[in-house]
Amino acid sequence: MRRARPGAPPRGTADRTLTSVGAGTDCDRNPRPADTVRREPVTTARKEPAQSKLWHITLSVSGAEAPLAEVRRGLEQLAHDHPFLLTSRYANDHAEIRYWEEARDLHDAAAVALRLWGEHRSTARLPPWAIVGLEVIDRETYHLRVAEGYGPPPASPVGVHPY
Repeated sequence: MRRARPGAPPRGTADRTLTSVGAGTDCDRNPRPADTVRREPVTTARKEPAQSKLWHITLSVSGAEAPLAEVRRGLEQLAHDHPFLLTSRYANDHAEIRYWEEARDLHDAAAVALRLWGEHRSTARLPPWAIVGLEVIDRETYHLRVAEGYGPPPASPVGVHPY
């Protein structure tokens, strides 16, 4: 750490000043290659911003037993804090949360889903359970599964329900 009085220049620089150096008369600041006369102008393609997609998330958590009333209250608070929550099913030692997430790609959707339980654990007073499963599928795959009769049925009734 340097100690000096405020506003004082660093030691050994009192007599130095910065000066600019001229480029000289034969220097072209913007040289062009000889073949630029025949080239077409370069156009820069404007990148389109990445479009968000909807992803269906199923997050499974599990851990030590907790009173059912506390689990239900915590999941209801999570549904209030996270408005896209579709449905939650719970027991005294595990739960499953299903919801839609808007994200640019699968990696972003999964990252948000993996943070959901931990970030809301204290505010919603959720049990200290660990994430034991995660499924992230795009909207088209979700609807295809439902139409073919396999996969999770549409969340109805919406809300927090025991297993």
